[in-house]
Amino acid sequence: MGLNYNSGMRSVFQAPTSLEYFSMLVDSDEDFPLLEAAASVAQDEYPDLDLQQVLGDVDQLLARLKRRIPADAPALQRLRSLNQFFFRDLSFGGNINDYCDPDNSYLNVVLRTRRGIQISLAVLWMELAQGIGLHARGVCFPGHFMVKVNLPKGQVVIDPFTGQSLSREELAERLEPYKRSSGLVDDFEVPLGLYLQAAPPRDIIARMLRNLKEVHRAQEDWMRLIAVQNRLLVLLPDAWSEYRDRGLAHAEQGHSALAVDDLETYLVHAHDALDIDVIADRVAGLRREKH
Repeated sequence: MGLNYNSGMRSVFQAPTSLEYFSMLVDSDEDFPLLEAAASVAQDEYPDLDLQQVLGDVDQLLARLKRRIPADAPALQRLRSLNQFFFRDLSFGGNINDYCDPDNSYLNVVLRTRRGIQISLAVLWMELAQGIGLHARGVCFPGHFMVKVNLPKGQVVIDPFTGQSLSREELAERLEPYKRSSGLVDDFEVPLGLYLQAAPPRDIIARMLRNLKEVHRAQEDWMRLIAVQNRLLVLLPDAWSEYRDRGLAHAEQGHSALAVDDLETYLVHAHDALDIDVIADRVAGLRREKH
C-alpha cells in the first residue's frame, strides 16, 4: 500500500518499511515463510526489489521441474531429477571466484547469476525439493551449511555448493577441524548425528544474516552492518551480543547516543560475558565524547 494524500494531509496508511515487513514475516515460528524472509534480506541493498517477483521466479522453476517428474515417481527419482535440474541443467553452484561478495546472499541476484554461497543456494533448493514432495531440511553444519532429505531407505546429506551427496565418513572428515579447534575430541566427543539436526527456519535466516554481518565487518562497512544488525535483532530480540555488535558499529559511525543505548542494553543482560569490563570502558568513553 503506498502513501495516500487527502486534503493536503498525509494519510496514516502507508507502506511498511522493509524492516517492518521483515518483522511481520518472522513474527511467528508457525508457518514461517523461509523463502520470502530470505528474499527480503536483499531489500536493504535493493530497496526497489519486488519480493513477489522473486517468489514468482522460484514458482516458475518449480513448474518446470514438476513437468519432468512423473506423478508416481518414487522419492529417490524425484531427488535425482531435482539435482539434475538445479545443479547441472540450470548450473546453480558456489561462487568460488568471489565468495565474500554480499550479492551471494541475495536470492534475487542468486537466481539471476546462478551463483551463491551454501545457505542461499540451499534455501532455493529446499523450496524446490519441498515443492515436489521431498522431506528436505537445512542443516547448520559447522562452517558449511548443508541440506538433507529423508528417503524411505535412509537420509541423504547434500552439499548445496556442489550438489555432492556426502557419506558419513566424508561428513566426519569435514567436521574434524571444527572439533579440534573447539576441543570436542576424546572425552568430549559428540556424535555426528547431533551436527545433522534439522535447522528451524529462524536459525537459517539468522545464519544468512550473520554471514552478511561478517562480510560487512571485514570490509568495515558500518552502515550496511547496522542494517543487518537491525534485522538480526528483529529476528532474535534476546540475542544480547547483537546489541553489543550494533552498538560498536554505531560507535564507528559516530552515532554516540545510539551506541551507548545498545552497549548499555548488552551490559544489563550479558552478566557473565568475558568482555563486560571492555564494553563498560567503551561506554564511559562514548559518554565523555557526548559531553
